[in-house]
Amino acid sequence: MNSLLYGLGRLLAAYLNQPIYQHYSQPPTDIAALSELLKPADVLLVDGNRRISTAIKYLTQSTWSHAAIYIGRLPLMEGGFDQPAFVEADVENGVHVVGLDSFAGLQLRLCRPIGLTEEDATRVVDHVCARIGNRYDLKNIFDLVRYLLPTPPVPTAWRRRMLALGSGDPTRAICSSLIAEAFQSVRFPILPLIEILPELTRDCVDCVREQWHIRHHSLFVPRDFDVSPYFAIIKPNIFNSFDYRGLPWDSADIASISSS
Repeated sequence: MNSLLYGLGRLLAAYLNQPIYQHYSQPPTDIAALSELLKPADVLLVDGNRRISTAIKYLTQSTWSHAAIYIGRLPLMEGGFDQPAFVEADVENGVHVVGLDSFAGLQLRLCRPIGLTEEDATRVVDHVCARIGNRYDLKNIFDLVRYLLPTPPVPTAWRRRMLALGSGDPTRAICSSLIAEAFQSVRFPILPLIEILPELTRDCVDCVREQWHIRHHSLFVPRDFDVSPYFAIIKPNIFNSFDYRGLPWDSADIASISSS
């Protein structure tokens, strides 16, 4: 029975991992410009174009369906050139290393942990690299596939937890939980649970203090790195020698603005 479910899970994973046509209102991210900005432990958010992306976007109510983490530049197999390398958790290949060119043609966003020391960045990278070869949590596949229906009947408050359903096996992972666990290993916050408690003293009876709690890594989704106040947003297309004075505006539009 287990082998049958595993085989079915593999078939579903292959189906969900197939690309589908998706129209972008903006041009894709310039990966050449992005490669010049990367630092170890940067998180790359991806507006994916696969079937599984549709389910994740629905559940998270976000543009971002996938996350990967930059680990440094690695040599290409066929030559001496190097390329930016990321660790990701893929439904078919599990936790593995991919090059930046794997994300060509897609909308991307770079999220940089603010103030993360080089030492802790190395620890974060080592944490995810130690999990290379782990399998994707295929039990999540059965949870995700049902949300490809046109109007999945899932209340908003429950959607985040739908991505946390799974085996709970630490040798399995999904993309955002893998990265969240790495940052939590060095106590770097993403979206902590903050409790306000009274701080009673002789001099201040109304004082309060914050008590931070760690959110379980399985409850994180790609958009959390986007909305977290502890990650800076890097937009490669803007950093690539952007000069608003050289934009190719239509001369008729310019004339209408000048005359108004």
